[in-house]
Amino acid sequence: MRKDNPLLIGILLTTIAGALFSGMDALGKHLTLVLPLVQVVWGRYFVQTVLLGAYLSARTGTGFLRTRHPFLQILRGLILLVTTFLMYQALRYVPLADATAVLFFSPIVVTILSVLILRERIGVHRILAVLAGFGGMMLILSPGFGTFHPALGLVLVASILNAVYLLLTRHLAGREDAAATQFNTTAAGAVILSLLVAPNWQTPDLGTGLLMVAIGTFGTVGHFILVRAFAHAPASLLSPFLYSQVIAASLLSVALFGDPLRPAMVAGTVILVASGVYIWWRENRQRLEAL
Repeated sequence: MRKDNPLLIGILLTTIAGALFSGMDALGKHLTLVLPLVQVVWGRYFVQTVLLGAYLSARTGTGFLRTRHPFLQILRGLILLVTTFLMYQALRYVPLADATAVLFFSPIVVTILSVLILRERIGVHRILAVLAGFGGMMLILSPGFGTFHPALGLVLVASILNAVYLLLTRHLAGREDAAATQFNTTAAGAVILSLLVAPNWQTPDLGTGLLMVAIGTFGTVGHFILVRAFAHAPASLLSPFLYSQVIAASLLSVALFGDPLRPAMVAGTVILVASGVYIWWRENRQRLEAL
């Protein structure tokens, strides 16, 4: 009997997770056009927190509620909350494909922050990759004089904050229980948003209400699938396939919102993705050589 290929399963699961995250953002873009922004983000955070809390309670009891690093967990969750607000605010004005591509500038920013904050040393190859990624991002942001939309600046700030979020996640890995980190990703935000949403609440119709549930469900299922993917293959091998989210976002942007795929945006995305994959490849190669 033919054995399953764990790496192939991991790649497929990672690709599915990327598609779900793109679907979540597409729902967010639609909902921000009919509901207050804070209510849309609340739906995403509240539903994910409830679903994840119920799952972890059934599987591990209440141990996930205890954390050894409460300040870092809350800070990490708040950074992601601000990132989400900036992203969804921008999605009201710019195509989903453009915003997703700019958000994926984060891996380049992680490399830059690793040098500035963690004092990691990088060689000329990764320096060139960072510069190329920056050039690709500039193509996406400003394909021609006078065409830059200020909302893309919000996504750029979101990508920088997302990089800080990723660095904190890396820092907590191995120091904190994984279930606690998963739960705290949205828990603090859900509490804060539940306090803020009441004055801005607009009662949605049935269809819109179901979409609010769906946006949180997509995020939850996407994270579950991504965790399962990492159980089949190391994160170091699967990370490049997270860029499938950019492809899925481009397809949804065209199919659902009729957004054009600008040549400069496509070229910039290709450069940005190639730079991120190259940085991953260099880091992975150096890690293996050090073993």
